[in-house]
Amino acid sequence: MTKTKEVLRLKFSTDLSNRQIATSLGIARSTVADYLQRAEEAGIGWPLPAGLSDAQLEQRLFTKPQLAGDRHRAAPDWPHIHQHMKRKGVTLTLLWQEYQEQHPQGGYQYSQFANLYRQWVGTLDVVMRQSHAAGEKLFVDYAGQTVGVIDRHSGEIREAQIFVAALGASNYTYAEATWTQEAPEWIGSHVRAFAFFGGCTEVLVPDNLKSAVTRAHRYDPDLNRSYADMARFYGVAIVPARVRKPKDKAVAENGVQRVEQWILARLRNHQFFSLGELNTQIQCLLAALNDKPFQKLPGSRRSQFEALDRPALKALPAQRYELAEWLKARVAPNIHIRVAASYYSVPYVLVKKEVEVRLSARTVEVLYQGQRVASHRRSHTPGHYETLKEHMPEGHQRHLQWTPQRLLRWAGDSGPPYPGPDPGGAREPPLPPTGLQRLSGHHAPGQKLRRRASGSGLSPGAALRYHPLQERGVDPQARPGQPTAA
Repeated sequence: MTKTKEVLRLKFSTDLSNRQIATSLGIARSTVADYLQRAEEAGIGWPLPAGLSDAQLEQRLFTKPQLAGDRHRAAPDWPHIHQHMKRKGVTLTLLWQEYQEQHPQGGYQYSQFANLYRQWVGTLDVVMRQSHAAGEKLFVDYAGQTVGVIDRHSGEIREAQIFVAALGASNYTYAEATWTQEAPEWIGSHVRAFAFFGGCTEVLVPDNLKSAVTRAHRYDPDLNRSYADMARFYGVAIVPARVRKPKDKAVAENGVQRVEQWILARLRNHQFFSLGELNTQIQCLLAALNDKPFQKLPGSRRSQFEALDRPALKALPAQRYELAEWLKARVAPNIHIRVAASYYSVPYVLVKKEVEVRLSARTVEVLYQGQRVASHRRSHTPGHYETLKEHMPEGHQRHLQWTPQRLLRWAGDSGPPYPGPDPGGAREPPLPPTGLQRLSGHHAPGQKLRRRASGSGLSPGAALRYHPLQERGVDPQARPGQPTAA
């Protein structure tokens, strides 16, 4: 207000013109004229009235005169309006129209309504000034602090990590302790957080830890394959915060701070002997944190969650996500891949090709170029082979059809029937491997088996002899089951 006073002094105590006053004070001539006009309208001259402070002078000169009836205008319910601004599709124009319907005669016009709302929002703290649509974002991170858990047997202290998840609109918070920040526990914490909230958001906003992002990038980060698989299962998008941009995940940062101050600080003098004990205490204090009233807004995180986020969350799938690990393997010449010490077949056309493997607790899925080509039940027996016949070449499939029982039936069709063991009760010996190999070689087209043995059949342990078909006058094109040539 110093220059305003100088304008009044020079105008009323000297004979200087407005141009000369402007040159003397280094301001525009229009500014001098504006000051003098305002002083005239406010009835202020020189010298100033005794006891008039700078603040009072500014208020009398620069405060817009209140129009008749302004002081009687209906004051909007700003907390109610601010809460509805978080809902999808709700605009300030719509809320002003509803305000006008309630106060058709004594309400503010839109420009003043919007200006007053911005002023009111400016009185809130940084966290509450952020605008997040209901059910849109879930911010996730780990706390910097850890909690020691004592081993009952060795007395060794192991540090537990604290996972924190907070919804954007209501700041409703979930927290739990896990042993590590590795991908299996990171993903498991997400699954339990979704169950705690009773639904899924549209977007997940994690930090750039390795369990979430394998290669950080400002615009196109590479996500951990298992983490992306979980997001696909729940139908959510992952948008990692930018590196060294904490404001991108301010809700998570503040959620971590609340958990550290409200929960971990209260547990600092407690001793825990298992992860379950620690999580039980965390859940008790977490309920109190979510029920704690806001300082500058009505309600609590729980009431805001019930009013905003819960109705907007997407429904959970019928079954929980089953953690899966993604691996790469190369198909061996025996059409199998080795996964976790067991072997699984894939189509023979992929021999020597590199495939992707999705390994879960119950299943093994094999993908090639994004398409699933094989699926097996997971075996937990080292060295065990899981083989599907349809994965084999046709020749291998035909070979498997010629079991010892089928070969013996075919041999019976080619000569006198085998009567079985002798009446003395001698036990029938097993088919010798060499005999099986020779017998298998005679089921090909162009050959027919002829048995030679005394009597009407083979005695136990009798040797099998084979003769070319041409020597016996047998039709070379005869197939098993067809009558032989005379």
